Amino acid sequence: MDIFRTKSIEAFREGAKEKKLKKTLGAFDLILLGVGVIMGTGIFVFTGVVAANYAGPAIVLSLVISAVACAFAALAYAELASIVPISGSSYTYSYAVLGEIVAWMVGWSLILEYSLGASAVAAGWSAYATGLFKSAGFSVPQALTAVPADGGIINLPAVIISLFLSLLLVRGTKESTTLNRILVAVKLLAVFIFLFLAGPKVDPANWTPFMPFGISGVVTGAATIFLAYIGFDIVSTAAEECKNPNRDLPIGIIGSLIVCAILYVAVAAVLTGVVPYTELNTGEPVAFALRSIGYNMGSALVGTGAIAGITTVLLVIMYGQTRVFYAMSRDGMLPASICKIHPKYQTPHIITILSGIVVAIVSGLTPISVIAELTNIGTLFAFVITAVGVLVLRRTKPNIHRPFRCPAVTFVSLGAILSCGYLMYSLPGDTWFRYGIWSAIGLVVYFAYGYRKSLLHPRNQEKNQAA
Repeated sequence: MDIFRTKSIEAFREGAKEKKLKKTLGAFDLILLGVGVIMGTGIFVFTGVVAANYAGPAIVLSLVISAVACAFAALAYAELASIVPISGSSYTYSYAVLGEIVAWMVGWSLILEYSLGASAVAAGWSAYATGLFKSAGFSVPQALTAVPADGGIINLPAVIISLFLSLLLVRGTKESTTLNRILVAVKLLAVFIFLFLAGPKVDPANWTPFMPFGISGVVTGAATIFLAYIGFDIVSTAAEECKNPNRDLPIGIIGSLIVCAILYVAVAAVLTGVVPYTELNTGEPVAFALRSIGYNMGSALVGTGAIAGITTVLLVIMYGQTRVFYAMSRDGMLPASICKIHPKYQTPHIITILSGIVVAIVSGLTPISVIAELTNIGTLFAFVITAVGVLVLRRTKPNIHRPFRCPAVTFVSLGAILSCGYLMYSLPGDTWFRYGIWSAIGLVVYFAYGYRKSLLHPRNQEKNQAA
């Protein structure tokens, strides 16, 4: 049983030629795509929660640690994305370098990351939207804004936004990118309004004690806030829709990460400087901070920007999720029927709609605390495997054309492996337990379906050659 069979890079490229996605995205679009998904729930929600529960004002250090780990992984992603400019992100890279079983587990982890991540973001979007309605004097029944575990019936706003964005993605990446540009602009404006209004109100006394939970709290905070940086990997899933992927992908991946890291640290520093960290355990810390210092109108403006920001996060996560499904189904690892491209919109419409329905159901019925905690571990696993893949490919194919070469590849790749691995280690034990169950289910699905249906299975290769 050859579970470590690999699919050649040439085969990936030929497969992409057979079912072309429309090429509409440039480097600027990719940077906005990355900023759109990175800067949303992280900056508007998780900064307050992590500061209050794990790191205190030292959340700025947690953000830096996570950013460094992401930077290492981003350089590895950029090299592989330039070599294999095909949809599927680290799933595709693993298939080309490390073998089918590794690729399957990476793809299975990405499904976890994107599906549950999108559900968590949809729930966060609902919380901000409900808050704005309340500020405007409209009381939305709890039965329609809370999941059953929290005393409601269904989180209806989360369901509506999930279904709406899935339909938008069916229409095509060009239309989705246009909306993304508008919402990213609104989000950035909200961030700068916050910095402009709250910056002069910073009281250095709020930064004392700086590290109330100790260094362990900082590291746990880094592992928890890592979700805030998820996004640059999603940029690589747009490979087949790039006008010039060899040039644009590295620019989009690294550029979006740098922009967001700078803004994250600035917002976290100001946030903990204007409000004691113990008061920031709220779903809307940025808007809460502005209200605390008397800027009610500014709070409303930033709240509106937060909704725009969270919308872009949900849009891009759902986009990345469908492209991973698309790549896996094209390889025979998932049913080919979900891989069909819409004749008019040139998008994988079936899996896009199905994914939207799943996200809507999970976000509408499941508490955010349950669905959010598993996202980080699946992402970190994919990052570790990608870094390993870069080192392996440098040895197995040293002369392959690399439009982008990772600098100091041994140091950078080992840095990604060690930093992401340590962040995984720092996650709670129950997260590891649940991830173990998810992985076990994935192995069952692989051996029951994926292994036999894979296009690389000898029986299927013989059929293709006979045809």
